Amino acid sequence: MTMNLGPMFEPFNVHNLTLRNRVAMAPMTRSFSPNGVPGENVVAYYRRRAEAGVGLIITEGTTVNHPAASGYPDVPTFHGVDALAGWKKVVDAVHEGGGAIFPQLWHVGSVRKEGAAPDPSVPGYSPSGLFAPGKPSGRAMNKEDIDNVVTAFADAAQDAKALGFDGVEIHGAHGYLLDQFLWEGTNQRDDEYGGSMENRLRFVVEIVAAIRHRVGPKFPIMLRFSQWKQQDYGAKLVHSPEQLEQFLKPLVEAGVDIFHASTRRFWEPEFEGSDLNLAGWTQKLSGKPAMSVGSVGLTEDFISGTMASKQESVEQSGIDELVKRMNNHEFELIAVGRALLQDPEWLTKVKEGRLGEVDDFARKSLTKLY
Repeated sequence: MTMNLGPMFEPFNVHNLTLRNRVAMAPMTRSFSPNGVPGENVVAYYRRRAEAGVGLIITEGTTVNHPAASGYPDVPTFHGVDALAGWKKVVDAVHEGGGAIFPQLWHVGSVRKEGAAPDPSVPGYSPSGLFAPGKPSGRAMNKEDIDNVVTAFADAAQDAKALGFDGVEIHGAHGYLLDQFLWEGTNQRDDEYGGSMENRLRFVVEIVAAIRHRVGPKFPIMLRFSQWKQQDYGAKLVHSPEQLEQFLKPLVEAGVDIFHASTRRFWEPEFEGSDLNLAGWTQKLSGKPAMSVGSVGLTEDFISGTMASKQESVEQSGIDELVKRMNNHEFELIAVGRALLQDPEWLTKVKEGRLGEVDDFARKSLTKLY
């Protein structure tokens, strides 16, 4: 029996791109690309999700061409002949499966630890040499460093377009480099890149503008941002709708087409006095389509490890709540992460009402690629 999923299976258009539905595979670090090169196993991993009906694949974080961009073993890169050839195979496989695909462009910043690959002598880079408030790590970036990273993001986006990707996502969330500039806790600079909201946004705005210049006016640019950080789940970039609007406006002007507002639980309201989540407020204030994300269909809180009740699973993380919010045009797109990692055919099973065949997420799934 086919479920009534409302707008989830309606097409979505941005510029010259049409998605067959409004469900995306969220970016998830997998660490299955030795020497930074995605192989045939990575190609097959993404192909399976596209063939099972996912409208948009957002790749795992893939690092730009900067010596400190990577901080984890075996994550893919987005530069060099071999890595780009591997990504071309991924693009072709996803398109053959009927899906669209964006690479997530990434720099880890001061999350990079001493001795990390590929060059153990390279420290982490960040706005102020901090991993978290009061926790020094790596080196503070000078203007030349900043310019080099801006160029690296622009180069990667230009390569993405040349390879046939359908757009790009910029990773500006979760306490990595771009987010370290946005967050007052890690940005203690006293130059034009620190202090006020306008100044803390400058680095990210420059990256967006540089990408837009390289890829032209019709190539979709998505920005992922978050309030929470891996360093502090309770951190806030903004505390009110007014501050959020101040945050979003320069990014829209620089060229962002879609905002991917990352939350841990999509059903949680962002500000008092409204049921809107972060994506809902973002879409309302920016005038741009927003993508929501956060524990869609899960019965386990991945971060805390606590088990949600069956009732909470049905009423909050369940599909009915998601459909209700999308019917209300709170946000236009939804990203699904661990449910799709667990089961490539999750979306097909949900659409066909085969919920009894859907397995709860299991942590052991992180250890394999299938």
